[in-house]
Amino acid sequence: MADPSPQELLNFAEALAETSGEVLRRYFRTPVAVDAKPDASPVTIADRETETALREAIEARYPDHGILGEEFGGTRETARHVWVLDPIDGTKAFITGKPLFGTLIGLLQDGAPLLGVIDQPILNERWRGIRGDVACFNGKPVKTRAATRLADAMMYSTSPAMFEGKDAEAYGRLGDAVRYALFGTDCYAYGLLAMGCVDLVVEAQLKTHDFCPIVPIVEAAGGRMTDWQGAALGPGSDGRVLAAGSADLHAKALAALNGRN
Repeated sequence: MADPSPQELLNFAEALAETSGEVLRRYFRTPVAVDAKPDASPVTIADRETETALREAIEARYPDHGILGEEFGGTRETARHVWVLDPIDGTKAFITGKPLFGTLIGLLQDGAPLLGVIDQPILNERWRGIRGDVACFNGKPVKTRAATRLADAMMYSTSPAMFEGKDAEAYGRLGDAVRYALFGTDCYAYGLLAMGCVDLVVEAQLKTHDFCPIVPIVEAAGGRMTDWQGAALGPGSDGRVLAAGSADLHAKALAALNGRN
């Protein structure tokens, strides 16, 4: 049987986003219980119910595909196609009523990010992208802006707490070089980068479900997204991520992170 086309798969990913939005809108700004996972990060019924609904839809449509989700782990992870799910990227934002969290839905093909969706169901905002194609925001093509000087760049990270030890030193070098270093956006920052509002996103301590769905969106919009050594991102990456609006700015940011400026 022939593989589904990338467009068919992206259409399905957007249908999944509709499903996740229906669940999350029911729970947003309501008094949900917040549990702590073994790594002390928060989780709620909204996270679990959303991922369950997405997994059930994937199993029904593509039973031979793998699934890697934040809440319930991996199934058939060696399959050619593996869906990567983060039901709420930004649970802390979600539980505090801030609508800058998002659902991340991505698909790996042969271990590499093929397509992705960032869905913000409260603001009704959605970014999507396929590797080698255009990126879109709410159905309209978007492009990164091609800033070339670090001194002009606006940069986001989710929290300064994600940078520890040598990572904090590396972040400090880059933060000192850019125009503004800002915090507090989770996956939303990558959407802003894809549409040309900001220039850099740098983060650490991420997991596969935090970044694999985002890579095709950033790169289809004209940006570049790698680890801190410039290597392609995938399931084996170490969780240090750098996204930039242009290859030139990305190279300069890498140099700053690695003390080569």
